[in-house]
Amino acid sequence: MNNLFSLDGKTVLVTGASSGLGRQFAKTLAAAGANVVAVARRRERLDELCNEITAAGGRALGLRADVTDVRAVRRAFDEAERQFGVVSVVINNAGISRPAPLRSTSEEDWDAVIEANLKAVWLVATEASRRMVNKNQGGSIINIASILAFGAAKALGPYMASKAGVVQLTRSMALEWAGDNIRVNAIAPGYFPTEMTGNFFSTPKGLEMIARIPQRRIGDPTDLNGPLLLLASDASSYMTGSVVTVDGGHLCHAL
Repeated sequence: MNNLFSLDGKTVLVTGASSGLGRQFAKTLAAAGANVVAVARRRERLDELCNEITAAGGRALGLRADVTDVRAVRRAFDEAERQFGVVSVVINNAGISRPAPLRSTSEEDWDAVIEANLKAVWLVATEASRRMVNKNQGGSIINIASILAFGAAKALGPYMASKAGVVQLTRSMALEWAGDNIRVNAIAPGYFPTEMTGNFFSTPKGLEMIARIPQRRIGDPTDLNGPLLLLASDASSYMTGSVVTVDGGHLCHAL
């Protein structure tokens, strides 16, 4: 049982790893024994993360890449393989939001959100799956969705559309790749403190929202450690196409 969630010997690639939940994911996976490949656009932040992981006895490689660019994605996987071997676990975490009412949303902002939140998931996951198949090995792909894939909120139209797309894309990947022993699942977090949410939770509207969460609190990033390790490890060997909601019961209440 002690080894149920072990990732010893596995190479894990995490996108959007330089801050927020991605940073927490990278540290958690490294602590479970994985070789962590941290991918993001901010080099300095990646260096800080990797230094922190190695100081704690883990193994990490930081790669600067734009995951909406297929050539950059391929280069990242090439370098990961040179350093640690074939990536067997992927955490598709990179994402952005451009809050605005729909009639005020520019085409540029719409495209930026859909590319970062949905297209990048497709690019990274398909590249990982091809390499897993070529090496005749299975793996686990975890796409980070959101409870906003299932509910509605104002001024977040492109974000909600992209995350709903991530949920359906996850199911499509799971169905197509199950025969290759590649599991594809999603985590749908509720509200967590990140750079994207800023100081919203200390505002009157933020406090009102917290009051509607059955557990009466927002999430702590460590609340995602368990679901993450479950889906990344062999403990979830018979799970694919699942969406694990981590939201303090928020979806039990109207958003």
